Amino acid sequence: MKAAGKPDLFRRIPSVDDLLRSEDLGHLIAEEGAPAVADATRSVLSRVRQEITAGGMDSVKLDLALQGLPQAIERQARQELSCSLRSVINATGVILHTNLGRAPLGAAALHHIQETAVRYSNLEFEVSAGERGKRDVHVDRLFQKLLAREAAGSRSVSTIVVNNNAAAVLLALNTLAEGGEVVVSRGELVEIGGSFRIPDVMSKSGATLREVGTTNRTRISDYEDAINEKTRLLLRVHRSNFEITGFTEQPALEDLVDLARKRGLPLMEDLGSGALFDLGTIGIRGEPSVLDSLRQGVDVVTYSGDKLLGGPQAGMLSGDTGLIQRMRANSLFRALRVDKLTYAALEATLLSYVKRDYDAVPVLRMMSTSKEDIGARAMALAGKVQPSRISLEVVDGESVIGGGAAPSAVLPTRVIALTAKSLSADEIATRLRASAPPIIARVEDGRVLLDLRTVFPEQDDSLAKALQSLASG
Repeated sequence: MKAAGKPDLFRRIPSVDDLLRSEDLGHLIAEEGAPAVADATRSVLSRVRQEITAGGMDSVKLDLALQGLPQAIERQARQELSCSLRSVINATGVILHTNLGRAPLGAAALHHIQETAVRYSNLEFEVSAGERGKRDVHVDRLFQKLLAREAAGSRSVSTIVVNNNAAAVLLALNTLAEGGEVVVSRGELVEIGGSFRIPDVMSKSGATLREVGTTNRTRISDYEDAINEKTRLLLRVHRSNFEITGFTEQPALEDLVDLARKRGLPLMEDLGSGALFDLGTIGIRGEPSVLDSLRQGVDVVTYSGDKLLGGPQAGMLSGDTGLIQRMRANSLFRALRVDKLTYAALEATLLSYVKRDYDAVPVLRMMSTSKEDIGARAMALAGKVQPSRISLEVVDGESVIGGGAAPSAVLPTRVIALTAKSLSADEIATRLRASAPPIIARVEDGRVLLDLRTVFPEQDDSLAKALQSLASG
């Protein structure tokens, strides 16, 4: 029998209209709508034509492809209509994993987002007066409770919110130093995620960078010598994502405060992560809190919302009310301000701090969980898996904070180490990522490590099922 040629194969492909009229796609059209199913059908038929054109499909293969068209179209439609952004299981032990969305929100934040999102709100409306209000008030009142009373001394302290910490730095520099110079140590010209660098942000702000000192050593005299008639601001940048060790020197913050006061200049500190919680209580040293900086006299502190604070992505500016009000009046503030959902999440998170309910903030709960508790969970989870193709062992390990915070801090933990004779560590990790939901692990020394510090307890069963599926093949 003569093999069918390409024109014959093309003629056998049904039309989009014929397929949409078939009973096999009726339920899918009822669920997703005819336009979406038609688009999926065109995509599937296009792939069939491409394979015929490339010579990869004969008459037998085409028969099989045509028989499976309804299933292929449904898979295509489900894929096209599903959300690309989805939840994953973070088993890396990196608490503030930038690629995995940094800080997960607490239940109270989720609830407040939901009630704010689906109804109207008083975002910019003063209910008692019946007139327009300001969106700042919803969180500034809470920052007042958390910061102002202890940090203010004789000055008034306020806080405004923009969309991330880079925006906070940009707004502050543009407001306080546009057209002038900003003095900063060479050892603090950091690069944050996404190749954003402090000098670049400063350039966009309209301020001029005045570098002082060297990479490893900067003295207070370097700052003093650099001050001139063009100087508008002294800037200190916390090295939140790296450390300089060895032959080093850095002025004490109190010395910078004294110099700023003596020369009549504002002092700004970019903390990057920025904690509202005393991390020393859980054994993490060297990471200054927002309150520490304000107590010592820093005029403006900038920091992130979705890192050590444990809230939504946002950038905060806390400090002297007069300076903060100048920033609020800057037209950039409107361009950089956040929406009602961010305010809702941030307000609920801050309320947990006000109530000292730190366990309600997931990242604080994860950081404070003991090695023993994690080990007990790991043993229980490993016990649910009957290993036939993989080997599971619970061993000591280390979790990290991540997110450009406390770069040298590690938290002792217990991890589940996976190996398999027939699979490499990378192959195991790939198969775990193909689970539903995807499981993101880390690979070290030829083993896949699962750290339950960053796995929510309610995800343990899903993790166990995925491991059992991997073990049984």
